[in-house]
Amino acid sequence: MAASAAAGVSLAPEEAVALADRLADAAGRAILPWFRAEALGTTDKGAGGFDPVTEADRAAETAMRDILDRERPEDAILGEEFGTREGRSGLTWVLDPIDGTRAFLCGAPTWGVLIALSGPEGPLYGVVDQPYTGERFRGGFGRATLDGPRGHRALRVRRCSTLAEATLATTYPEVGTAAEQTAFARVAREVRLTRYGMDCYAYAMLAAGQIDLVIEAGLAPYDIQAPLALIEAAGGIVTDWQGGPAHGGGRVLAAADPELHRAALERLAG
Repeated sequence: MAASAAAGVSLAPEEAVALADRLADAAGRAILPWFRAEALGTTDKGAGGFDPVTEADRAAETAMRDILDRERPEDAILGEEFGTREGRSGLTWVLDPIDGTRAFLCGAPTWGVLIALSGPEGPLYGVVDQPYTGERFRGGFGRATLDGPRGHRALRVRRCSTLAEATLATTYPEVGTAAEQTAFARVAREVRLTRYGMDCYAYAMLAAGQIDLVIEAGLAPYDIQAPLALIEAAGGIVTDWQGGPAHGGGRVLAAADPELHRAALERLAG
C-alpha cells in the first residue's frame, strides 16, 4: 500500500524506508566529523536560556534536504533548522538533524538524528539514528526494528503495568512550567527509577523494551514524530497529557503498557 496517493503522487513503504535510510546516512556523514571535535562552532538561538545549534546541525539538515530536493520535490519538509518547505503530495518529511544538541556538545552519545515521514493525520514511519554507536531504530508500516553492533532484531516494548515497577525518563529535571514540573513529580515519586538527560535515546530505549515511560513538555513536532512512529510500531502508546494526539508536540507521554499509560495520565492530571 502506498504511503500517500495525494495529488497523484505515491510512495511505497519500501521506497520510504530506503529513502529514510539514505537521509540518515547523509546526516551521519555530515555530523560525525564534528562529534567530540575541538573546533565545533556553536550559536545560541534561545531567547530565555541556552539553546545551542551547531555547525553539525546545519550541515546535517542541509544534506538531508539536498536529497529530498532531488528525489521528492513534491513532498513537504519540516526541519528544525531551516523551517518549512510546502509540498503537494500530502507527505511531509519531518527532520531534526541532532536531537540532543546539549548532549552532543558534552560528547555524550544520547543524541540522535530524527526522521519522520508524515501524512495528514500524523507520522507513518520514523527513524531514530545514532551514527556514533551505529544504532538505527526504525518503526512504521507494521514493524519496528533495530540494526546495530549486535546485528538486526525486531523491537517490542516490555509489559509493565504498575508505576511501582516502572522506569521513567525525561530530558530535563525542570520539565516545562512550574505546574508541569509538579505534575511530573507526582509520577516520578511513584516509579522505581527516574533517569534524566537521555534526549531521543529514551524513546528508542522504550521501543527496545529497556524503559517504560517517557514524559516531556514543550516539544516541537520534529522532536516527537519519529519517536512516536517507532514506539507505536513496537507496541507502545504515545499521547499528550490528556490522552490525545501527540504528533504536534507540546506535552508528551510515551508508555510501554496501556495500564501504565492510564496510571501516568491520572497522576499528570492531578
